[in-house]
Amino acid sequence: MIGKRRIIFWVLVMGFFLSTAASAGDLDRFAGEAGRIRIAGGTAHIPVMKAVAVRIMRRYPDIHISIAGGGSGVGIKQVGEGLIDIGNSGRKPKKKEIARYGLKMFKWSVDGVGVVVHPANPVRSLSSEQIRAIFAGTITRWQAVGGPNAPIHLYTRDESSGTRAVFWKKALNKGPMAGHANVVVSNGAMKAAVSQDPFAVGYVSVGHMDDSVAGVSLDGMAPTLENIRSGRYPVARGLYSNTRGEPAGLVKKFIDYLFSADGQALVARHGLVPVR
Repeated sequence: MIGKRRIIFWVLVMGFFLSTAASAGDLDRFAGEAGRIRIAGGTAHIPVMKAVAVRIMRRYPDIHISIAGGGSGVGIKQVGEGLIDIGNSGRKPKKKEIARYGLKMFKWSVDGVGVVVHPANPVRSLSSEQIRAIFAGTITRWQAVGGPNAPIHLYTRDESSGTRAVFWKKALNKGPMAGHANVVVSNGAMKAAVSQDPFAVGYVSVGHMDDSVAGVSLDGMAPTLENIRSGRYPVARGLYSNTRGEPAGLVKKFIDYLFSADGQALVARHGLVPVR
């Protein structure tokens, strides 16, 4: 028994040191670097971006990384105009955007976009037709879809949002969005709004889902990491980091880190699907 315990302890210790060594090795690319990286755009990216930035800046205090949201359209426009170094987008940049700005795209994760309601709402599954009718404003009360006798409070994102673009295209089939929907500015703001409104319905990056909201199945398929990875859940998209021209120096090393073993482990840890 004592021998087995020693073996288990030794395996755990070795595993810790190997893991630490792997992480340190991936961070070694930043040794001797100093400077600033400015990042903005899609809000689905922010948890991973922050986690990466913290790891880098803790070890290399001469590197400064700023991260802002604003939505995919803002990220693409600002990086194209040279206002930031990396523009994040939850959609693939359009051909005209690529041509205009000379963008280079780096897809480091796959994410889903799922309908969410307040946890007290018993509705946990909707058909594609029901979702389209709810967001078009033709179904206006929850009891029409098996919920409480109460009005539906719609929440959506602004038109620069990549999350909105993917949801509109793949969940709503490019159908109408009701003009009376409440507009929120980020995935985090959407989650907060729905978690505080018992009659709310909205949509968020699957990577942002937690117990404060309840995910709703689409045609019987739940918005889970497993279903996104397998391709069974249809409302999915790549998460991109875009640069104006080929990245170089510190910016290139940051993007390379996203694809490293350490970076991809952080992707998975934050509820997204790694690409490697």
